[in-house]
Amino acid sequence: MSGQEIGLFKALGAKLDYLGQRHRVIAENIANADTPGYRPHDLKPVDFESILKGVSNGMGVRPEATDPAHMGASPEASGGGEKNQKHVYEVAPVGNAVVIEEQLLSAGRNVMDYNLMLNIYQKQMGMMKIALGVR
Repeated sequence: MSGQEIGLFKALGAKLDYLGQRHRVIAENIANADTPGYRPHDLKPVDFESILKGVSNGMGVRPEATDPAHMGASPEASGGGEKNQKHVYEVAPVGNAVVIEEQLLSAGRNVMDYNLMLNIYQKQMGMMKIALGVR
């Protein structure tokens, strides 16, 4: 069984691919910040939770409380998400709607998400190696 056949690795690979594509779109927005009439683009957000459910045969992934002292996951804990770009009421002199500060914040957030996915991937690979007795 290869790493690509394992559901979690498929989901992580899909998220890494999405983040790579999104980084290219953000870079294009920044590169066109002085292009007359240019409007910034972004990718449609991917519902990572539904992808994970799809590759885990609907079983889902939940934290397991193996000790009474463990805290359960509450619905309020998942409050993240992307914010939409602000509606621009002031247009740059060249007539485009790229707000460099927002694009740079999006790029920074995207890089942090990418690094997080890489770390999770590496940790999963490490656990697989331990389970298989490979060093």
